[in-house]
Amino acid sequence: MRYILALIAVLLMAGSAWADYADGLAAYQRGDYATAFQEWLPLAEQGKARAQTALGVMYNEGTGVPENDAEAVKWYRKAAEQGLAEAQFNLGVLYANGWGVPVNDAEAVKWFHKAAEQGLADAQFSLALMYGTDEGVPVYDAEAVKWYHKAAELGNVTAQYNLALMYDTGEGVLVNDAEAVKWYRKAVEQGHTKAQSNLGLMYAKGEGVPVNNVKAYMWFSLAQAQGSKPAADNLDIIKKQMTPAQIAKAQELAAEW
Repeated sequence: MRYILALIAVLLMAGSAWADYADGLAAYQRGDYATAFQEWLPLAEQGKARAQTALGVMYNEGTGVPENDAEAVKWYRKAAEQGLAEAQFNLGVLYANGWGVPVNDAEAVKWFHKAAEQGLADAQFSLALMYGTDEGVPVYDAEAVKWYHKAAELGNVTAQYNLALMYDTGEGVLVNDAEAVKWYRKAVEQGHTKAQSNLGLMYAKGEGVPVNNVKAYMWFSLAQAQGSKPAADNLDIIKKQMTPAQIAKAQELAAEW
C-alpha cells in the first residue's frame, strides 16, 4: 500500500495561518524542506490538521528531518483525530505496514474506513483490499465490491481493474460481462496493462462485446508492448485467425491509441 502526500491539498485556513501554511508549501515544493518545517511546526503545535499531516509526511519520507515513522504516527494521529481524511488514510497505511507502530490490521481498517467515508479514493481502494484479503476484517467480497466501486468511480485505476475482474469472475457479485468490459475500458484509458490484456480476451471470446479479432489484437498488442507475457501469448494465437488486412488494421489502431 502507499500513502498520500497531503501537501498539495491546501484547504481553507484562516488569516495568517493560511499564509504560513502556503509559505511552507511553496518552500517544500522548491525543495527547501528546512523552511517548510519551520513554517509548519508552529501551526502543527497550534492544532492545525493540515500542518500536522504535512509534518507526518516529512517524517515518513525523511525530508528536512531524519526519517522517523513513530513521529509520523504522532502527527498523523493528531490530524486524524480532527477528522482529516488524508491523515486518517496515512495513519491506516502505517498500521497496515507496521511503520512506527506494530502491524495492526484492525486499526488500519478503522482509519481507512473513516477516510473512505469521506470520499478519499485511495482509502476506499485500501478498504476494499482489506475486505478481499481477510486483513483486519473477515473476507467479505460484496463489501470489497462496494468500496472498489466507489474508488473506481473516483478514477482509481487499480480499483477499476479489480472491479472489472470481480464482474468477470463473479467474486462478490454476479458475473456481468458488460460491466467487466465497462471497467476494463476505464482502466485501459489510464494505461493499465492487465486491463488491456483482459479486454483483449473479452473481444476474442465475445464476452460482454461481440467477437472482434481486430480489437482483440489491438489490446493484446498494447499490453505486450508494456511487457505482458499472457498478452504476447494470446497475440500469437489470435493472429493465426486473422487475415493480413485485419492484422494491418489492428496494428494501425494500436499505433493510434
